[in-house]
Amino acid sequence: MTRLRTTFPLFLGLVLKLKMGSVGKFTSGYGDKRNDWGLGVLALYRTLTALGAPLTRWHLRRRAAKGKEDAERLAERFGEAGLARPEGKLVWLHAASVGEATSVLPLVERLQECRATTILVTSSTVTSAEMLARQLPAGVIHQFVPVDIPAAVSAFLNHWRSDFAIWVESELWPNLVTATAARGTPMVLIQARLSDASLRRWRRAPGLIRRVLSCFKLVLAQTEANAERFRALGARSVATTSTLKYASPPLAAEHHELKVLQRQIGGRPLWVAASTHAGAEETAVLDAHMALAEHLPTVLTIIVPRHPQRGDEMASTIAARGYSVARRSAADLIEAHHQIYLADTLGELGLFYRIAPVAFVGGTLSAAGGHNIIEPIQLGTAVVCGPDLANFTEVAEDLTKAGALRTVADGHQLAGTVGLLLQDSERRTELVQRQKGVTDSRAEVLEDVMTALGPYLPVHSEG
Repeated sequence: MTRLRTTFPLFLGLVLKLKMGSVGKFTSGYGDKRNDWGLGVLALYRTLTALGAPLTRWHLRRRAAKGKEDAERLAERFGEAGLARPEGKLVWLHAASVGEATSVLPLVERLQECRATTILVTSSTVTSAEMLARQLPAGVIHQFVPVDIPAAVSAFLNHWRSDFAIWVESELWPNLVTATAARGTPMVLIQARLSDASLRRWRRAPGLIRRVLSCFKLVLAQTEANAERFRALGARSVATTSTLKYASPPLAAEHHELKVLQRQIGGRPLWVAASTHAGAEETAVLDAHMALAEHLPTVLTIIVPRHPQRGDEMASTIAARGYSVARRSAADLIEAHHQIYLADTLGELGLFYRIAPVAFVGGTLSAAGGHNIIEPIQLGTAVVCGPDLANFTEVAEDLTKAGALRTVADGHQLAGTVGLLLQDSERRTELVQRQKGVTDSRAEVLEDVMTALGPYLPVHSEG
């Protein structure tokens, strides 16, 4: 599973750099005496996080000064609510960052349609908050999740008093999880994943993992293989559903901007490298452009960095390779001499996927676990990726079974695969059809999740 994010790197670095598979070592539930060691470690964790609260506040203020936290909403990170709690029932969903938050948007909408309840969505990152501000339905509340110190957790839980909590994927903070469970709030973990490595670690402490899993009424695993791992560790209720990412609506795009870009590009061959990471991955993309240009001299490569604030750095790197670059953040027009279009803006992937017939999805050549490969497929773009799809294991398995997964190991292979797809429209169309067939076949996942959550959802008042 993904690494646990920490806001206490100095005081608690050794503890909080553990992978999510180890979080349960600090998590309490309700079990037998064999789990007393787990309770002792949890007590130590709570003490350390309480003592480290001043350091945490200092660290978050530094992050806010660098734009890594929302300075105007920093109080929310310490459990101080930015809004009043509405009367009535409240369902709380926690989705750590952009990927998880995007995946639950269909679930949020579905809950809002069928329940007369308030919905609260928490997340950890500034980018996720910006995305949710644009895309959450009217009436849904967003707050930043509190840091995992006891006082902040208590303030958050005292204010919001949730009637049901849904945790998404991987970010489970020990104090927040256990304090929520201690208040009797039913909790369900959806899109759950457990790696083989985590399974091996947990087998050394079977009583402890039972405590962890006992905090959740239900675990909805992404795949049957994941479900079996949770069952092997003693989870009392496990079911399998597909990832909610399959249920996400296609990314939006502004029609006028689409037409403007299409006019600027004209009939040039083009492809997009989306959500790319610094280092070897972006080097591979630039290497691929160089190789492509030998056979397609007018090819345009659109690069959409995962972190657009790196625009200046990337533009310099591209220029140092001798390429002519236009930047979207500078409102540059794409002219015939431009070889690279640097799309260093947020929230416009839907635009570029609609323009490009082929997309390389980043995070797959950079040990980041991969980013959303479903989004371009939904828009009819042929998808190519690297081998690291740890965040999309089920999707990768589904595509592999359908003969629709195209992976590359480096810039040379990337150029060869992209070039073949750009020049062979029949092959590209066949790949798109196979890939889209997989995503379309999983569209029922939202109803499956709603059915599983039904017994735990608070009873709503009749209107």
